[in-house]
Amino acid sequence: MGYEELIDEALTTPFEGWDFTVFRGRVTYDGTLPWDYEQLVRDRLPKASALLDLGTGGGELLASFAPLPPRTVATEGHAPNVPIARRRLEPLGVEVTETTGSLPDGSFDLIINRHEAYEPREIRRLLAGGGTFVTQQVAGRDLEEINEALGAPPHRNRAWDLATATAGLSGLDVIWSQEACFTTTFHDIGALVLFLRVLSWQVPGFDVDTYGARLRALHTDMEDGRPLRATAHRFVAQYVQV
Repeated sequence: MGYEELIDEALTTPFEGWDFTVFRGRVTYDGTLPWDYEQLVRDRLPKASALLDLGTGGGELLASFAPLPPRTVATEGHAPNVPIARRRLEPLGVEVTETTGSLPDGSFDLIINRHEAYEPREIRRLLAGGGTFVTQQVAGRDLEEINEALGAPPHRNRAWDLATATAGLSGLDVIWSQEACFTTTFHDIGALVLFLRVLSWQVPGFDVDTYGARLRALHTDMEDGRPLRATAHRFVAQYVQV
C-alpha cells in the first residue's frame, strides 16, 4: 500500500483493550526482558486472598490468571476499555471500577500493575500489612527515538525510572527489582501511526497533518528498507508493605 492508504488504514482500524496482535509482523522486537511479569504474578497468586489489578485494559491479562483470588478488583481509567473489561471479567467474579477511591484501606494482600501510572499514597493505603505490590513500568525515556524522528517534544516524565519509583514508595520494602531495554522496530508508517493513535501519550497532540512531512520522510525510509528503530525501556519491582 502507498502512504495515503497506510495512513487511512491506521486512522480507521478498530482497536479494543490492549490487544496488540494487530501489529504482528509490522512491529517487531529485538531482545526480550530478563524477567517474566506474568510468572511473577502467578507465583504470588496462590497465597493471595484479595487481588487488585491496576489498569487492567480490556482485562485480557487478568482473565488469563484465572482462577482468581476470592476477592478480585480491577481498575481501568481509559473509558472505552471499561465496558470491554466488564464483559470479560465480571463473569469471573471480578469487580471493575474506574478508580480506587471507594476501596477500603488495607483491603488487598496483592496489588499488580503493568504499565499503569499509580499514586504511591494509594498503594500504601490499599495494601494490607505484609502484602505485595508487583509492578512493571514503562520508563520515561521509552521509545524516545520516535519523538526525535518526528521532531516532537521529549517526554515530560523523562526522569521516571526505577530509582524514582522506589523513592516514591517510601514505607514499602523493595524485595526485588530490575531494569532492561530492547529494540522495537516499526516496519511501515501505518503501524507507527496506529501505535501513536493508541498510545497517545507517546506524542501528545499527535496528528498526521502536523507531522505530515516527517511521516512522509519516514515512509520513504521504510519503503527503502530503513525501518524506524527505537529503544524500549522497562523496569520491574516487587515491594512489600512492612
